[in-house]
Amino acid sequence: MRSLFSSMRDGLGFDIALVAFALGFLLLMSGLPLVYNVVMSFQEVDMFSLGTFSRPFVGLRNYIDLFAQPETYPILLNTLIFVVGSIAGQFLIGFGLALFFWVNFPGASWLRGLFLVSWVMPGLVAGAIWNWILSGDFGVLNFILRETGLIDANIFWRSDPDYSLYAVIIANIWLGTSFNMILLSVGLSGIPGDLYEAAELDGANAWQRFWTITLPMMRSTIGAIIALGLIFTLQQFDLFAAITSGGPNNASNVTQYWAWELSFRQYDFGKGATVSVVMIVFVMLAAVVYVRSTRHEVRG
Repeated sequence: MRSLFSSMRDGLGFDIALVAFALGFLLLMSGLPLVYNVVMSFQEVDMFSLGTFSRPFVGLRNYIDLFAQPETYPILLNTLIFVVGSIAGQFLIGFGLALFFWVNFPGASWLRGLFLVSWVMPGLVAGAIWNWILSGDFGVLNFILRETGLIDANIFWRSDPDYSLYAVIIANIWLGTSFNMILLSVGLSGIPGDLYEAAELDGANAWQRFWTITLPMMRSTIGAIIALGLIFTLQQFDLFAAITSGGPNNASNVTQYWAWELSFRQYDFGKGATVSVVMIVFVMLAAVVYVRSTRHEVRG
């Protein structure tokens, strides 16, 4: 008993106890809800049967009915456009800002900190701000575009089916750019300066140094940012609720907001769970591709 208590205090038993506690918490708070959601996608669940486990088992009917609905494929296409546009915009602007602050000019530290305001701001607050910016009548964005001569008449970003999805993409790019900038700045700071000095002595110009040193050395960082960006973008809900509410006529609706609509507006919890399972599958596939592409980085 004395050796057992000694092991639990400062030995292998203590390490196992810590891992077991963390794993148990993870299984309880994440694993069980995930399994429950998957099981619910194979059941007929409405507001009357939500409080009981005795529900009709319908097999794959929820999935078949879901993909038979006419709005499914446009919403999936909207989700793809939203994910690709958001990740590309956040990464490109974030990388540009990271390279800009990499120069380390006077005041770069506090100016870089100002960009974190967008990341720490709650999504609903950011959505309310962009709701005013994107207003068709008095929005700041329309004013800037008119003054620069890019448009002649106001664009109703939130209510025009041709622009509503891009309105949320713009807001989401602004919301996530600072996160990309910080991670990319950390990756840039980890590159030895000797490599650039040696390349410059060999006659490499700025673009050649960026292409042959910066990008290869940041491959694992870029992969992590894209994977995290996919996860964060697929769980983005607040901006849609605050700006467009998925409208007009599902023009800006995406899977994460649609799952909420099916569950808490139409009270079809089985279909809402089915949409969530489809999203989980895409996230898992993306995670597998990411792990395989960076496996040699982990081994190194």
